[in-house]
Amino acid sequence: MMDIYAPQVAKKAQAGQFIILRVDDDGERIPLTVAGFDRNNGTVKIIFQIVGATTSLLNTKNVGDCITDFVGPLGCPTRTDGLKKVCIIGGGVGCAIALPLAQKLHNAGAEVHSIIGFRNRDMVILEEEFKLCSDKLVVMTDDGSYGSKGFVTVELQKQISGGEKYDEVFAIGPLVMMRSVVAVTKPQDVPTTVSMNPIMIDGTGMCGGCRLTVGGKVKFACVDGPDFNGFEVDFDEAIARSSMYKDFEARAHNCNLYKGVT
Repeated sequence: MMDIYAPQVAKKAQAGQFIILRVDDDGERIPLTVAGFDRNNGTVKIIFQIVGATTSLLNTKNVGDCITDFVGPLGCPTRTDGLKKVCIIGGGVGCAIALPLAQKLHNAGAEVHSIIGFRNRDMVILEEEFKLCSDKLVVMTDDGSYGSKGFVTVELQKQISGGEKYDEVFAIGPLVMMRSVVAVTKPQDVPTTVSMNPIMIDGTGMCGGCRLTVGGKVKFACVDGPDFNGFEVDFDEAIARSSMYKDFEARAHNCNLYKGVT
């Protein structure tokens, strides 16, 4: 977690938006979600998992250091008008995106139920922050080492089957997780918004790298999103595209995320 002094970005940032940064002049451009902002101090909070060359290099920065580029806010803010009761689903580092949304809705007077899921106890983040802005919070771990055992969809199904009526469900995390959430909500016709984070280069819609199929039409996550109607997203295509560069990333960047994956 880092607070980046970027007053022009902090002045306009909203929940659901993202930035693109470059650590140094020779570095790649990577998108990271705005995990929070302080307009008075001019800072933007980012949270990242160390998996490859760029995040490893970013992790070497100390207080007072600089990075080359920090561009934003990009993308469309999450729409929250008129929502009275919501369920926010966060998976892993996706919780960094979900938290500012939960805070925004809580501050607007909505009833917020949050379900956050992680692989194990060591991966749990932002639990205390979610407690402060959630009327109900459930922490899930795949292996049961903390909170309740199972995937976030287990708890979501439990809540819906138990009679909870949500104006909207927001799912933010791995593609497979978001697809599974939609599989729960769609039969019940519970409006569901997902936050898509495909490969991005320029963040302005020109490169086309972040294209998705939504409702049978081509959309670009960087300018049309990152939020989309989960019922309309072609998740199979998005998952296939997201795996295109796995081998390259593992070789070129000593990527920890894909070690041991065959």
